[in-house]
Amino acid sequence: MRLPAFLQSRKGRLAAVAAIVAVPAVVLPIVFSGGDEHGLPVGAGADTAYAFPVTPDHIPDTPVRVNQVGYLPDGPKRATVISDSSQPLPWQLKDNAGKVVASGESQPRGMDPSSGQNTHVVDFSSYRGTGHTYTLEVDGKASLPFDLDPKAYQQLGVDALSFYYPQRSGIAIDGKIAPGYARKAGHVAESPGGGDSKVPCQPGVCDYTLDVTGGWYDAGDHGKYVVNGGISVAQLMSSYERSPKAAEARGLRVPEHGGKTPDVLAEARWELDFLTKMQVPAGQPLAGMAHHKIADAAWTGLPTDPAADTQQRQLHAPSTAATLNLAAAAAQGARVFEPYDKQYAEKLLNVAKTAYAAAQAHPTMYASSSDSTGSGAYDDSNVSDEFYWAAAELYITTGDKQYGADVTASPLHKADVFDRAFDWQNTAALGRLDLATVKNQLADRDRVRQSVVDGADRFLKTMDGQAYGQPYAPEGGYDWASNSQMLNNLAVVGTAFDITGKAKYRDGVAGGMDYILGRNALNQSYVTGYGEKASKNQHSRWYAHQLDPKLPNPPRGTLAGGPNSQLQDEVASAALRGCKPQLCYMDDIQSWSTNELTINWNASLAWVSTFVADNA
Repeated sequence: MRLPAFLQSRKGRLAAVAAIVAVPAVVLPIVFSGGDEHGLPVGAGADTAYAFPVTPDHIPDTPVRVNQVGYLPDGPKRATVISDSSQPLPWQLKDNAGKVVASGESQPRGMDPSSGQNTHVVDFSSYRGTGHTYTLEVDGKASLPFDLDPKAYQQLGVDALSFYYPQRSGIAIDGKIAPGYARKAGHVAESPGGGDSKVPCQPGVCDYTLDVTGGWYDAGDHGKYVVNGGISVAQLMSSYERSPKAAEARGLRVPEHGGKTPDVLAEARWELDFLTKMQVPAGQPLAGMAHHKIADAAWTGLPTDPAADTQQRQLHAPSTAATLNLAAAAAQGARVFEPYDKQYAEKLLNVAKTAYAAAQAHPTMYASSSDSTGSGAYDDSNVSDEFYWAAAELYITTGDKQYGADVTASPLHKADVFDRAFDWQNTAALGRLDLATVKNQLADRDRVRQSVVDGADRFLKTMDGQAYGQPYAPEGGYDWASNSQMLNNLAVVGTAFDITGKAKYRDGVAGGMDYILGRNALNQSYVTGYGEKASKNQHSRWYAHQLDPKLPNPPRGTLAGGPNSQLQDEVASAALRGCKPQLCYMDDIQSWSTNELTINWNASLAWVSTFVADNA
């Protein structure tokens, strides 16, 4: 039996889970056409063949868990070993010729509650050599290979940011720019369902149509969501803003490469342009607000090429959360684009001011939690954090005292916004991080900066207490998108380095990346194309090699959501029931609750990987 890939990819989609039923197996070949209401593929044949190097499925397992990509020569180098021994174990670090270059004994750590494994930790940080294809042998058992290289993260940063080009809507993807990923433009006027060039609202929402072409497909589906686009584009712009010179020198695989605007901002502009199109036009009811999302009227199949989508596209009702995401992202965009395109920066600032005023006039327009047919609900009934974030970005950009007053009047301004990982539904930390690092005249800015450092110290303490060194230890199991939550915690630690210059924060970020790249209970790198055993079957409609060999796996540098104790999809629920938190993951395209890809998760990977590359 093949369980249905019900294309629900966020917590907001959980209301419809009860509708899932078991269905008979579907025999390959899978097609690039459509599907039933659960996303099951139908039909036969595919038009476009893609070339993609597929990682072997059978990688020998080893109890010695390392960062399968590499360690910085002057950074922390730790591994975790699974062993029932209660005594220290001998270890040897060997270079690619088999020569022992360092040795010592492991530190027993006992039972790790997040994995249920008895563990040891090996610390070989004192070795400062460089080279490729090292292995770590512990008690006679060897790890997968890794490098010791100051440039270990440079390509990962490029790939994580280049992920967005093949996610673009409304443009043909050029195979010369993204080899193996060429496809026709999706959701343009000539698309089967009429595309995004003249989209009506859901019945009863509005009586106009909007051109909302462009932007990024949110995840493995064809929806485009303002509340997820906001945090995603903000983190891309922040990766530029924290280190402009490094960002200007970083070439991405984008059509705009070589222009006067840095590549990362050119990519961000593709999304910002879409977000501005989602604003309710002047003269209409709710003018200045932003529509929550644009998506298909019903779920499309798995796989479905964006250009082959036949569903009617619909604008969903405006929401306060979406409007504030637009205000925050556009305000940040106004200041980062000002040196390159003043006219565009002025447009973004006007959009931001209009959106913020509209949100103030309509502060309780919440997206419905039941609006999950054909798209994720992305519901959020607490928008105090979005108000704080938007006010912070507008204040930083304009210096306007009223926006500053809104920042300091917010109950979140003196609250601990780092008591949990930030995400699309919890955005106050985005405002706090920018207030701490981007020049402004906030009266209590020193306290704001210290709050970031305090948050980073807690995450470092959490890492020290984990056998696998991850900056994440929630009670009751791992959450949806645990990998992104870990990376966002590392972004707080990295920001503390920018504030203080203290090496422990830089080393903390580098050490935290080890978990993402293989030092974990599954010996799994969660980034496609990075590591001997790397995720490659993330849930997606057009990166669907697992279902149709003619289609590609996701591009190099694509982050998988990661272990999720809730196991909302039927594939994971059937296979992993009762799993320990770190083990609640499977690299299967049908496991949307553990193995989806999204624009916001890759934004966290991009921020952290470029931070490490820039500070190597």
